[in-house]
Amino acid sequence: MRILVAGGAGVLGRRLVPQLVARGHEVVATTTSAAKRPLLARLGAEAVVMDGLDAMSVGEAVARARPDAIVHQMTAISGKPDMKHFDRWFATTNRLRTEGTDHLLAAAEATGVSHFVAQSYASWNGIREGGWVKTEEDPLDPTSTGKGAQAIHHLEDVVLKAGGAVLRYGAFYGPGATDDQVELVRKRQYPIVGSGEGYSSWVHLDDAASATVLAVERKVQGVFNIVDDEPAPANQWLPYLAACAGAKRPMRVPVWLARLLAGEVAVTMMTEGRGFSNAKAKRELGWQLRYPSWRQGFKDELA
Repeated sequence: MRILVAGGAGVLGRRLVPQLVARGHEVVATTTSAAKRPLLARLGAEAVVMDGLDAMSVGEAVARARPDAIVHQMTAISGKPDMKHFDRWFATTNRLRTEGTDHLLAAAEATGVSHFVAQSYASWNGIREGGWVKTEEDPLDPTSTGKGAQAIHHLEDVVLKAGGAVLRYGAFYGPGATDDQVELVRKRQYPIVGSGEGYSSWVHLDDAASATVLAVERKVQGVFNIVDDEPAPANQWLPYLAACAGAKRPMRVPVWLARLLAGEVAVTMMTEGRGFSNAKAKRELGWQLRYPSWRQGFKDELA
């Protein structure tokens, strides 16, 4: 199969492209930087420079690639996490999830691409009512991630209407994914907020990539939570992450202080977040995880 990976030089794309190549697929991977073309070539892909926010650039890239499937992995999340100014931190990513998705879908329709897979998010942003663990049948919270929630809603709506697959990835960890967070933990600048009872779901980059390969090859439709087997509250995973990183136990700060210092999004994540179940992905994709729990994954990555 000929596959276009939009955002192939990103943190997940760099794990996904080699897996697709290893399974015999012909991969065209895009990057916004010409300097990253050699990296993509080393991973086994044909590298293309593309601006996901430019309809003409996207249309030309897709037309030249003539793929059988498009995998949308375009984001712009980099640098130190800025939970207090979440909308500003995610501004470009939100555009890629709205405008960028629309450009890719238009190009896919124009060139007759038969399948479309897109990245969404499911770590702690489940609807804040009922139980702590949500399935694909439960809605995402419409406010917890600010304008990002609106962007995700748009992406999921248009992709599903086009007959594609939406992969709701948990919080990534693995090579290059959590370096900034771990540094904050080591500096004791990543505290537990309040009770720390808010749940999150994690997934190793390699497991996220393997689930994506299956979604492409099986041409599935619909929504899938791509998370590990153990959604857990912050008061469990954060101290464990600190221990694996050789850091002191995280401090605990009251909600009122965290709201002032880190903003409402951080408070919501730590105190009210809802994690997700992976039962559907395991059942319908035949997905087997290398790291069923973040416990082993954190330990191996930070050893």
